[in-house]
Amino acid sequence: MIFHLDLDAFFISVERILDPSLEGKPVIVGGDPKGRGVVAACSYEAREYGIHSAMPIRKAYQLCPDGIYIRGHYEEYVRFSRIVRGILEKYFPLVEQASIDEFYLDFSGCERIYGHPYFFASRIQVEIKHKAGLPCSIGIASNKFVAKVASDYAKPGGITFVVPGQEAEFLAPLPVEAMPGVGDVMKKELNARGFYTIGEIAKTPKAYFEFVFGKYGAVLHDHACGIGSTIFSNDYEQKSISRETTYQTDTSDIEYIESTLLELVRDAGNALRSENLMARTISIKLRYSDFVTITRSKTLSSPTDNDKIIYSTARELLRKSYTRRVTIRLIGIHLSNFIGYVEQGELFPKVEEKQSRILRTIDRLNAKYGEDIVRFGVA
Repeated sequence: MIFHLDLDAFFISVERILDPSLEGKPVIVGGDPKGRGVVAACSYEAREYGIHSAMPIRKAYQLCPDGIYIRGHYEEYVRFSRIVRGILEKYFPLVEQASIDEFYLDFSGCERIYGHPYFFASRIQVEIKHKAGLPCSIGIASNKFVAKVASDYAKPGGITFVVPGQEAEFLAPLPVEAMPGVGDVMKKELNARGFYTIGEIAKTPKAYFEFVFGKYGAVLHDHACGIGSTIFSNDYEQKSISRETTYQTDTSDIEYIESTLLELVRDAGNALRSENLMARTISIKLRYSDFVTITRSKTLSSPTDNDKIIYSTARELLRKSYTRRVTIRLIGIHLSNFIGYVEQGELFPKVEEKQSRILRTIDRLNAKYGEDIVRFGVA
């Protein structure tokens, strides 16, 4: 018996705790609506305008010019996520944190202690709302895949319990895009072949999907039949931090592209420091107007959380990589290969360490007094 707990509109919920005046209003986390960023999160009120995550922030502004646009407070998101995890660890023998706002919980054998899983899920919702102020949705099923679909089905603030043995029956009428991992491209592929519901996939021989989609096709068919993993990983570890943006108009202006990269580095660097991490590997992602996409990486000799070092490395990768006479559609930064932050405490710290301390001070000032009240030059 597995729970999937998803914190509803998590970033928005945290922002409303920090500023209750945002309640009931269309709120978009992503920064300057006239800038070059993308929507990181949006409230349900904003979604009524057609806004969704990963949408260019300028397009969101066109759809909802009266919305409230904020950059967000990543360090607060981390803090609230840890509060929720602390609550869950009191009750569940296994807690797997899939992301900052998603948790898989092993309820197997706990019925004798806590009673029926549905009623216990309601109790968990109440405690998280009371202690953290956050709403959540919970899906309960015999495996992780079906539990995740069930939590999405319950949004916002609901509980869906899939009776063991009825997984395929629950999934059958749902659209194919309700399956985690089926994005717009795969949805179009499946629709083009006549598959619109999960049940239509389940009724078709597995060999067909293996032939068309290879190994992924076999997994897709298993999921459609309600078969999923029950294996838990106990430790949540941030594997990478990525930021990217899609231009409204493709560009070949290298100075403009580099200025976009600088903004992405500042955002990613803030997230890195909020997690008390340092990155060793810096990567960039470029997508051309013809949709050819490339990635380039460099692993540093010493890990860093310094925006200046991250940006100079990323800019070097960009200048070496941008060799085609084709305009750029998307650019992104990716940080990985982490170690925990360690302050050396030397009597005469190196320049990089001094800059790191300055950046952390700037992060705290911006979090307290508003975004970008202070900026650290990296160019």
